[in-house]
Amino acid sequence: MKQGKYDHKKIEDKWQKVWEKEGVYKTPVSLSQDKKYILDMFPYPSGATMHVGHLEGYVATDILSRYYRMKGYRVFHPMGWDAFGLPAENYAIKSGIHPAVSTHKNIEVFKDQLKISGLSYDWDYEIDTSSPEFYKWTQWLFILLFKKGLAYKKKAPVNWCPKDNTVLANEQVVNGNCERCGTPVVQKELNQWFFKITAYADRLISGLDKIDWLPEVKLQQKNWIGRSEGAEIKFKVQDADFEIKVFTTRPDTLFGATFMVVSPSYAKNNLLKFVDEERKSEVESYIRKSEQKSVNDLERDKTGVFLGLLAINPANDTPIPVFVADYVLDTYGTGSVMGVPAHDERDFEFAKEYNLKVIPVIDSNNDYSKSAYSGEGKIINSGEWNGKKYPDDFKFILDYIKKKGWGEKKVSYHLRDWLISRQRYWGCPIPMIYCKKCGWQPVPESDLPVLLPEDVDFLPYGESPIARSKSFQKGVVCPICKAKAKREVDTMDTYVDSSWYFIRFVDPKNDKEFASQERIKMWLPVDEYVGGGHVVQHLLFSRFIWKVLYDEGFIDKSLGDEPFLKLRAPGWILGSDNRKMSKRWGNVVTPYDVIPKFGADTLRVYEMFMGPFDAVKPWSVSGVEGARRFLDKVWKVLTEKPKSSSEKDVMSKLHQTIKKVGKDLESYKFNTAISALMEFTNLIYEKGADIETLKKFCLLLAPFAPHLAEEVWQTRFAKSKGAFKSIHLESWPEYDPSLIVEDIVKIPVQVNGKLRSVLEIQAEDSKNENKLIELAKADEKVNKWLEGKKIKKTIFVPGKLLSFVV
Repeated sequence: MKQGKYDHKKIEDKWQKVWEKEGVYKTPVSLSQDKKYILDMFPYPSGATMHVGHLEGYVATDILSRYYRMKGYRVFHPMGWDAFGLPAENYAIKSGIHPAVSTHKNIEVFKDQLKISGLSYDWDYEIDTSSPEFYKWTQWLFILLFKKGLAYKKKAPVNWCPKDNTVLANEQVVNGNCERCGTPVVQKELNQWFFKITAYADRLISGLDKIDWLPEVKLQQKNWIGRSEGAEIKFKVQDADFEIKVFTTRPDTLFGATFMVVSPSYAKNNLLKFVDEERKSEVESYIRKSEQKSVNDLERDKTGVFLGLLAINPANDTPIPVFVADYVLDTYGTGSVMGVPAHDERDFEFAKEYNLKVIPVIDSNNDYSKSAYSGEGKIINSGEWNGKKYPDDFKFILDYIKKKGWGEKKVSYHLRDWLISRQRYWGCPIPMIYCKKCGWQPVPESDLPVLLPEDVDFLPYGESPIARSKSFQKGVVCPICKAKAKREVDTMDTYVDSSWYFIRFVDPKNDKEFASQERIKMWLPVDEYVGGGHVVQHLLFSRFIWKVLYDEGFIDKSLGDEPFLKLRAPGWILGSDNRKMSKRWGNVVTPYDVIPKFGADTLRVYEMFMGPFDAVKPWSVSGVEGARRFLDKVWKVLTEKPKSSSEKDVMSKLHQTIKKVGKDLESYKFNTAISALMEFTNLIYEKGADIETLKKFCLLLAPFAPHLAEEVWQTRFAKSKGAFKSIHLESWPEYDPSLIVEDIVKIPVQVNGKLRSVLEIQAEDSKNENKLIELAKADEKVNKWLEGKKIKKTIFVPGKLLSFVV
């Protein structure tokens, strides 16, 4: 019976080849079973190798996929590549190697690492976002949005990364810096393409109530969308035919507005024409300088210039000065704010700097000579509003403002339309043509895909390198009037690719449509989605695109308007030095460092046993060795001679383990599921088990250590030596509730309501009051509280509690 030493090298290579040859992980097409679409956030192959931190989520989804297959579900578990992007292009600039070459070389390495880790992907569904077969449909999607009025081009101040020479969406600016390279971001005014995601703001909020996501992820999305109710108030500019509109969530402070501030862009586009000549040069100089500042500087500095203009506060007809200040951004509100220095700290600082009035309009004990008070309270110094209170009388204030014609109720959002233009080469070309007569027109669908040109040098000079391609503009004519025209040279933000890739996965070879209705209905929405980061960017954009397709009839109404039903994120795996894995620190661990010595099954078990799935965890070589020792013990108990029958406590523990492992897997508690397997291993290592118990244990082990389990199953437990049937296509064992009851139960013993001891007793004796009282009195911990005292009352709850009152 004994099969010798556990040789992972021989076993793992052997079964990976068999699984591929036999098509064990081919996606089922039958609709007779319930489905599970289990998806990873597909990787961006920007580096030469993935590390064990990347692998963590992939191992988790693989375990889930194997588990649900064995539970009888038809499982769809694909993998592909988020292949466009800046790092590959920056590498091309340095090395002269085309991005496609370096990216696909990295893909080969990544794919090999996933395969040797024993991951059960169906590679027939592999996608590559940089392939024309994929980005043809990204371009089709852009045209759909354009035709529906959801894609448009406008001149706007944008976030500009001076190192990467490209525009960034708000979501790609982290603490004022480019999320890719860390360079301080500056503001720049350019003509750019936008997707009108703001049209879906309310649905993007309400939809979060329908899905099983972590509360903190939902909160981050809600905060980014930033829905605020308030009032849009009109301030007429004195001696000018113009009104400055301001959105405020605190209209109750209107009487306290003593100045106004507008952004440089707002001043340039709307107010500069009203500024007198003596002041205009100073204002223009200030605007030019502000355009060169980083976003960090804009947030930090509170500088401004008086425009020489006065606006009328509609509440009291008081003229108040209008300033331009670069801490006010167009990306928030209307690009203009009313300054209420008594009740806003930033306004207070500005007022002190420029010696402006501070008028309290909320009753408080605050010293307004030293600071602002931003809290709630009764209104003062505000005419008919005096005595009213915010927020209790919020509706009254809004109605009053509307009645007086000062403004109206309005909902505002932090969310801005998605800026998708990029001045780079390695991305999906925007399928638009500009004609001097007909304006912007979409490329005819029959001409898609618009291919990336090859005659480029990749070097950005503030515009896309494609602008210098001669072939890209050759023979281009307007789709409407057929006159000579020009293609758009910007490429799309790579988040556009990932905003719909999960749909393409279900039908990746379809050259007639982005995915067939049949295949979409067969698999979508995604049931289990695993990946870290991108809480705002990718997840928000994907939900927007899904809702557009849903509204336009490309998603069956029965599927709902949310794409990801359940979302979980793995915690970071740090280096052994407790720092983030990085080449800089020399602490990167890759699958190639672990698998040859310890085996893929060891790597898988260790990664899932390190701690809670969503926790940050440091890598430990001793931990890997411990996982290997566990599998060595498993191998021993599964390959040695079985007993004729299992003892009662072994059977009970088996069924407890079956229940716990299944429940823990569905709750992403991989570490406690493995802990349960370890406990059971130790028990049967000590007491032995019969053949049926060992078979069920092997099935429980299969999702975690698929190679070891397959080897044992095929050599010991498989019913037939004929046609091959993988253990991973066998049924998950069922537990018997009647066998889960433990033989030993714990009974707490109290004296005067305080716990004094816990008795361990046979289950059948736990309901015998006299026996329990006898055992309790014999327990030293209890007896010292009873000795010399009279027991007034005994409380007994069978199987639960024994309590003495003395």
